[in-house]
Amino acid sequence: MNQTDQLCVNTLRFLAVDAVEKAKSGHPGLPLGAAPMAYVLWDRFMKHNPAQPAWVDRDRFILSAGHGSALLYAMLHTFGYGLPLEELKKFRQWESLTPGHPEYGMTVGVEATTGPLGQGFAMGVGMAIAEKQLAAVFNKPGLPIVDHFTYALVSDGDLMEGVCAEAASLAATLGLGKLIYLYDDNHISIEGNTELAFTENVRLRFQAYGWQVITVPDGNDLGLIEEAIRLAREDKERPSLIAVRTQIGFGSPKQGTAAAHGEPLGSEAAEATRQTLGWPPEARFHVPEEAAAHFAKALERGGDCEEKWQAMFTEYQKQYPEEAAQFHNAMNGILPRDWKEKIPLFGAGAMATRESSGKVMNKLAAVLPQLVGGSADLAPSTKTWLDGFAAFGVAQPEGRNLHFGIREHAMGSIVNGMALHKGLIPYGATFFVFSDYMRPALRMAALMQTHSIFVFTHDSIGVGEDGPTHQPIEHLASLRAIPGLTVIRPAEANETRGAWIAAVERKKPVALVLTRQKLTTLDQLANEAAVGVAYGAYIVKDAPQKNPQLILLASGSELEISLKAGELLTQQGIRVRVVSMPSWELFDEQSEDYRRRVLPAGVPVLSVEAGITLGWQKYTGAQGDSLGIDHFGASGPGPQVMEKFGFTAENIVKRALALLK
Repeated sequence: MNQTDQLCVNTLRFLAVDAVEKAKSGHPGLPLGAAPMAYVLWDRFMKHNPAQPAWVDRDRFILSAGHGSALLYAMLHTFGYGLPLEELKKFRQWESLTPGHPEYGMTVGVEATTGPLGQGFAMGVGMAIAEKQLAAVFNKPGLPIVDHFTYALVSDGDLMEGVCAEAASLAATLGLGKLIYLYDDNHISIEGNTELAFTENVRLRFQAYGWQVITVPDGNDLGLIEEAIRLAREDKERPSLIAVRTQIGFGSPKQGTAAAHGEPLGSEAAEATRQTLGWPPEARFHVPEEAAAHFAKALERGGDCEEKWQAMFTEYQKQYPEEAAQFHNAMNGILPRDWKEKIPLFGAGAMATRESSGKVMNKLAAVLPQLVGGSADLAPSTKTWLDGFAAFGVAQPEGRNLHFGIREHAMGSIVNGMALHKGLIPYGATFFVFSDYMRPALRMAALMQTHSIFVFTHDSIGVGEDGPTHQPIEHLASLRAIPGLTVIRPAEANETRGAWIAAVERKKPVALVLTRQKLTTLDQLANEAAVGVAYGAYIVKDAPQKNPQLILLASGSELEISLKAGELLTQQGIRVRVVSMPSWELFDEQSEDYRRRVLPAGVPVLSVEAGITLGWQKYTGAQGDSLGIDHFGASGPGPQVMEKFGFTAENIVKRALALLK
């Protein structure tokens, strides 16, 4: 390590230490130990232009060990991303650009929100999939307009998480050779040495997955780190894990101990660290001129790199104008003109909404080449296979169907990574009950507001014979409780069409919740259904003079039996309105005037949904009631299970009449 390199590494270290000390909160251990490997990566290898952080062909870097955010902020500041030093001084403070864990969309240069361990690891796999698929689709001989690496800094904690195991296994299966992870192998977690709970041979585990594994025995040897990254980049067939043996809290009195992990060093220990590493004792948030000059070269390198790419893309536009336009639109989220008109309405009939969803998806696939995704080994059941398109993999990287395997947790995170990369509209599918395995990824999607689409089928006790283990009960309420996630449960085929249109148009995370059992298509209300979904709720059948005594409010499969109940109530002279409510979130976005027109004040409301009743009072009010299922289901034929638990037109009538007494 030459003098300039040493100065730059220590600059990163002490910017992080100073930020943590000033905040009196944070994680100094990782920055002190991992700064050398991060510096080598960004200084020697990363293809990025700090002046244009969103340049489409940049290398992606994820700090999967998000607790080490002070290191990332130090790098973003020194390498020229426009993060002011004042923001480092406001580390972890209210309304700063330097929150406790990196947040996508808040701080320029942060590629993904991280902190929940393992999520960054899996999202990086999604980014690498997107790069490989887009490269296969758009690159031409001599014009590789998509050609970049995905890097991450991962920790012992990351590698303990189950999501990491799922994602690592799939990454090797798919041959993601441009995925390179630097493993901060410091042997320390919060409770102490990793030998307490993590004694496996990580290197052999990743070799067994099919990764290239490279060991760097000294995390302060920049030459060895550089050589390791170079070797990793040369292997285009396998993802690479570079295990870098580091010392957490390097140079501090707490070096190599759990005490260095998650709390400030303290003034005395911080001073001792300065002495050990030869840093000026009074310097705070200090960037020496020599270091600043060296860091600034990244702007020049990045500008030259992007300029060369722009020249290549200009030539690409000349030779392949149609593909160039498609690439531009894909990377910028621009949808084709009149794409919605290419999806016909459904006529009379009956089909499960999982089946109508599959038909809509295949119409979408023909007009939206960005639509790419797959299922957790359930495509025949979830109906999410895109017909006529190959499966993405080593042999056919242009494929648009992904075999995720039985890896729901990783699937959700990988979908998020694909969405973060841009250029694709990714989806992942499984049975609704298994959304439990995906909840961390669902929450991250909502937090980042990624354009991730999650398809969940087999949505209720209507699943039938598979029994309570496979019958979702609390899941709708659970997903609706996630801020920023739009949940849509369509009632029939044309609502399903509208749900998919909303999922594509919103460019935010959406969960589509679909049935296994067949539902009658409301072909006479096809236009109303297709349009009504966008409003979250709409009137399917109204009372005479639009003056209801009672409102039946239903979602999904329960709309059909609510309409039958409405007919029975009408025969008894009750003025009843039937409202379909496929999405709480979309309805809540509407104007108060619209919401009051659909659900006028003072009219009793009975909600009907085959899930827990929690939350429905928001719409039924104190005068209303909810027909649901606040306990687990049972095994038996689906129609019989629904009947036994009260989801019949006759029981709805009984519950509705009780509201009028």
